[in-house]
Amino acid sequence: MRGRQVFVLVIITVCTLVSPPLRCQHVNSVETRSKLNGSAVDFVSFREQFRRRYEVSSEEFKRRHLYFQDATKRHEFLNSFSTAPRAAKYGINQFSDLSQKEFRDLYLRASADRAPLFSGLKTEGLPAKFDWRDKAVVAPVQNQQACGSCWAFSAVGAMQSVHAIGGSQLEQLSVQQVLDCSFKNGGCNGGSPSSALNWLKQTRVKLVPQSEYTYKARTGICHFFSQSHDGVAVKNFTANDFGGQEEAMMGQLVERGPLAVVVDAVSWQDYLGGIIQHHCSSQWSNHAVLLVGYDTTGDIPYWIVQNSWGTTWGNEGYVYIKIGDNVCGIADSVAAVFL
Repeated sequence: MRGRQVFVLVIITVCTLVSPPLRCQHVNSVETRSKLNGSAVDFVSFREQFRRRYEVSSEEFKRRHLYFQDATKRHEFLNSFSTAPRAAKYGINQFSDLSQKEFRDLYLRASADRAPLFSGLKTEGLPAKFDWRDKAVVAPVQNQQACGSCWAFSAVGAMQSVHAIGGSQLEQLSVQQVLDCSFKNGGCNGGSPSSALNWLKQTRVKLVPQSEYTYKARTGICHFFSQSHDGVAVKNFTANDFGGQEEAMMGQLVERGPLAVVVDAVSWQDYLGGIIQHHCSSQWSNHAVLLVGYDTTGDIPYWIVQNSWGTTWGNEGYVYIKIGDNVCGIADSVAAVFL
């Protein structure tokens, strides 16, 4: 891991914290932000907006209220650093009544296998701005819900984009198939994109469309398909550490397609939008995402990253991270897929 910084996290599909599971409902992000990030936010408004059902007299209410108060203090501190144009903003969202530990335990379950330093050459003549979404080869943002399956979404996201870049129709492949069947990973308890890709490479398992093996946000029994069944298989993949070589990483993105990366997302709990330049811990990588583009035309060059927390989180499901300085450890574990 390269040197970074420490701090906190965000989202906005509405989750009702009731025991046992989180139940999620859709809430308009613009409406949510205007109501909850004004000058007089209170816990009553938060509970109404996010349909929290814990009783006012309950111990859970007291505990959640304390976490909410902690979150508002955190936002004030984080936003004190965000004075530059287009800098990241932090505020109230569906995670504001979770403790930081609860958030990590529910959503940050990825791990990064140690990757060798990239030893290739930089690509010359790269465009100043590049976004695979412009080529219509990036599937819509998904929502992993209360399941630590980001590692599977990251690996599958790279696969389906590379498949489309090769001339096939873009379609969402089955994350649930990877979740259930990639035995070296832990299902909803976490895993590694590189480990998932290695399993796919070694077994030659073909991923079927999501419509044939739907996402359930829980680990299930592996459903096997015959080798004659249509699907997408991994021929090979690379995994490298691009620390100090983010320009070369840009070349990999342009040449290979969207990349599966593992980051430190502890500071994303409270993210509302803008370019993250600070507040990333140097402790460990814990969340897998899909890198789809970059933009170096402005004062702050940034990566364009698709998350798996629904379209109401961040920038319609995306987060922007400053290029350079290995912010959030974005260059530590970078995988490219070959089909």
